[in-house]
Amino acid sequence: MKDCIFCKIVRGELSSHKIYEDEFSLAFLDIYPFTEGHTMVIPKQHFQTIQEMPSSLAGKIFETVSVLTAKIERATGAVATTIGINNGRGAGQVVPHLHVHIVPRYENDGGGNLHSIVQKPTQNSLETVKKKILDQF
Repeated sequence: MKDCIFCKIVRGELSSHKIYEDEFSLAFLDIYPFTEGHTMVIPKQHFQTIQEMPSSLAGKIFETVSVLTAKIERATGAVATTIGINNGRGAGQVVPHLHVHIVPRYENDGGGNLHSIVQKPTQNSLETVKKKILDQF
């Protein structure tokens, strides 16, 4: 889509703190992170919701999520990870391009499950966090 912010990132028209890219997916640090290492994984092709995406591509997107989750946890020292999708406007989806949130979790971060996710912004710059994660590759 021409005006989609994530499609513009895929096309290189907008910058991002990219940490991973392959033929099907792109991953970058969230510019408003809940925690250090909060990452977005998107399909390069535009789909607003998961049900619009072919299941064969969903498998490839979640392969990316799986690989990145381990690397992000190691890079940030997270003890666990919350993974979520706001699937449609009614679920809180702000950018109408399917995206998977990988949210590193930390001891005593004050958060609970996905229904009560905490916002604990990083003390580090996005460049610092990006370097930590890129060092895992």
